[in-house]
Amino acid sequence: MQRHHDSAVTAVLGPTNTGKTHLAVERMCGHSSGMIGFPLRLLAREVYDRVVKIKGENRVALITGEEKIVPKDARWFLCTAESMPVDRDLAFVGVDEAQLGGDLERGHVFTDRILRARGREETMLLGSEALRPMLKALVPGVEIINRPRFSTLSYAGAKKISRLPKRSAIVAFSAEEVYAVAEMLRRLRGGAAVVMGALSPRTRNAQVAMFQAGEVDYLVATDAIGMGLNMDVNHVAFASLNKFDGHRQRRLTVAEMAQIAGRAGRHQRDGTFGALVEEGPGAFAPEEVLAIEEHRFPPLEHLYWRQGEPDFASVDALIASLEAKPDNRRLRAAPQSVDLAVLKRMAEEDWVRARTRHPAMVARLWAACGLPDFRKLGVDPHTRFVARVFGHLSEGQGHIPHAWFAAELARLDTVVGDVETLAGKIAAARSWAYIANRKDWLADPAHWAERASAVEERLSDALHASLTQRFVDKRTTLLMRQIGADPRMLPVTIGPEGEVMVEDHAIGRLDGFRFTVAADARANDKRMLLAAAERRLGDERGKRGLALAEAAEADLSLRTEAGEVPVLLWRGFTVATFAPGQSLVRPRIVLDRALDCLDVALRAKIEQRLRTWFGEAVARALPGPILLDTVQRDPAASPASRAVAAALVAGGGMVARSDVAAVLDTLDGVARKAFRRAGVTIGALDLFDPRLLKPAAARWRRALFAIRNGGMVAEGPREGASVLLRGVVGATLADGYRPIAAQAVRIDLIERIARAAHDARGAAGRQPFALDPALALSMGLTPPTIEKLMAGFGFRPAPAAANDPTQRWVWRGLPTVRPVAAPRGTAFAALADLAVHG
Repeated sequence: MQRHHDSAVTAVLGPTNTGKTHLAVERMCGHSSGMIGFPLRLLAREVYDRVVKIKGENRVALITGEEKIVPKDARWFLCTAESMPVDRDLAFVGVDEAQLGGDLERGHVFTDRILRARGREETMLLGSEALRPMLKALVPGVEIINRPRFSTLSYAGAKKISRLPKRSAIVAFSAEEVYAVAEMLRRLRGGAAVVMGALSPRTRNAQVAMFQAGEVDYLVATDAIGMGLNMDVNHVAFASLNKFDGHRQRRLTVAEMAQIAGRAGRHQRDGTFGALVEEGPGAFAPEEVLAIEEHRFPPLEHLYWRQGEPDFASVDALIASLEAKPDNRRLRAAPQSVDLAVLKRMAEEDWVRARTRHPAMVARLWAACGLPDFRKLGVDPHTRFVARVFGHLSEGQGHIPHAWFAAELARLDTVVGDVETLAGKIAAARSWAYIANRKDWLADPAHWAERASAVEERLSDALHASLTQRFVDKRTTLLMRQIGADPRMLPVTIGPEGEVMVEDHAIGRLDGFRFTVAADARANDKRMLLAAAERRLGDERGKRGLALAEAAEADLSLRTEAGEVPVLLWRGFTVATFAPGQSLVRPRIVLDRALDCLDVALRAKIEQRLRTWFGEAVARALPGPILLDTVQRDPAASPASRAVAAALVAGGGMVARSDVAAVLDTLDGVARKAFRRAGVTIGALDLFDPRLLKPAAARWRRALFAIRNGGMVAEGPREGASVLLRGVVGATLADGYRPIAAQAVRIDLIERIARAAHDARGAAGRQPFALDPALALSMGLTPPTIEKLMAGFGFRPAPAAANDPTQRWVWRGLPTVRPVAAPRGTAFAALADLAVHG
């Protein structure tokens, strides 16, 4: 940018809402040519659109890192501060938000523009009053004009999100915090528009348009709104007063607070500001409130500076010039920024040194290092990206290959994904748009700039739609407008899938007897929605209650899936739960609380129907334990019979013989026969009902155990397994598998082996005998398992013959107990008769 030291330099200082930007635009348009540099791409685009309406599209240019619209006859330029062209001789030059010269990250850019950006006829610097001493010290002959705020800005205290007035902007300092606040506003107040500096202008404009049109009453933004973006905001609420400035987490300065708070109010309409909390680090201190209201801030004591015209003689000369110290005490050397960090990493590479032996190539390297880290990857990943870019720029024709560029754009050109995914794609697309807008980085930059812009626009539209869908509840807002004074007068319909509709708006679902308000309805609307549906839901629930009291067999079921709590289902809906009862097979049925909406008499009929169905279902699935349950409760049965029956019922039809050995040995032959006829196998190691090992019966047993234990249904063993490894799921006696050695063997197969062993013993007389090896082999038993099994049956290994390796067994004998006769005429005898005669 050419210097014109004799041109007038005017500084317009003051708080926000003073019309400084508007004044600069008017002054620029009054000259034959001009340019203004802005802190944000969004603001440059906003003012560009305004100037186009005044001067015409063919005479106005927009220049940002990712976007260049430069007509052939362009005379007025709207730019970001970093993109202001240095080779234009223009009548007017302006720099907006010049106090950003004190910013750690970008300050050196604004300081350079303050010192070097000059218009041929007029230069205007816009900023806050805090910049005054710096301008007086650094800009000779500057004329300073103070612009007072047009309206009053006052502190309104702390207000919770649920109590914020309409037309409020809530300011947060991270994308995560913005999204969290917007989500809360959707639930509590119907939704919010979202504005962040990382958004594309297209997305930002679409979001602001919703707010300006009154489609939403709230706006959630980062501190980007403090940089002159014009919106009709009455109140600014701070979600936090701390931000990460690129180096550390710190509290906002009072000037930064005022810059953001000043967005409240328009022209002569007063505005207010406040926080969301009354105490703690998120609350304003009294002295901060006073300073903001009276626009009194500490002056800037220095600006950050970096050489604006670096030395391209060599890479080392370039780095040295960029790290040079300023010679003015009002200036401080800028902290190392990303572009310089990338340059220094690149300078360590031999291939980079080899390609930068000419000043023109050094300048090209520095231009590549200036590629912004839009994706916020960090220095190392970003350096790798820049290195690949420079690799192409420094070889062959010096152009980035179209194939690479096209492939990366194609990868981004899909609108699938959530808000975060789309925002990430837009950030990546900005990198390629930046590359396309470098005039000599591509063979056909205009074509690729257009392609990159089209991709960003599609992603921006998708992001706007995604933000709106996620953070705006249009259905609830529209419904509230339609309902009027008496929501109960609205027509309510219930769809075939249980969806409850009011005026064609889905307000919730009726699942069985339980009505659930739509999850996306605002909290304040739930009472209204319930009132609208109350009358219609009452009638429908009554009809469903009558149907349940007379439910067909096929409409009722028990949930027995592993990992689930057992409940009674009617047409797939939960209608009852369980509590432990007097025995395993007789739990108590507890009606689900959703049925409390029905009258007492109807609930009693439903409970009786469910008890009847459940009792019949258990009797079909587990006939043995049901019969045994009658025995354990029969006072006429012998104590031993009742004890054995009780143990079997408690074990769900299975019990270890050792657990009932004392009473089992007192049973007489009639009682034992009765047990066997009832389906109980009195085995060598266990007592069990083999029918309970079938999959359907096993599921019912596990469900009954879960009810008794007050937990979820346990996972069962693999269906059809004969042998399991010890310790795996289902390898327990409760599931019908006895752990032996390193295996768990199904108990009916153990009995089969026991029977085979005693048959072989009887055939061998007093001689050692051998088991059929195919029997154990077919089951997959290992020798240690067989040996432990045989020991449990009363056998010990016989000494092996020298010429015969076959394993033989010898009976070692078991103690016997003289049986005690069981009384006749008991329920147990009736049980035996039933087993025999049907």
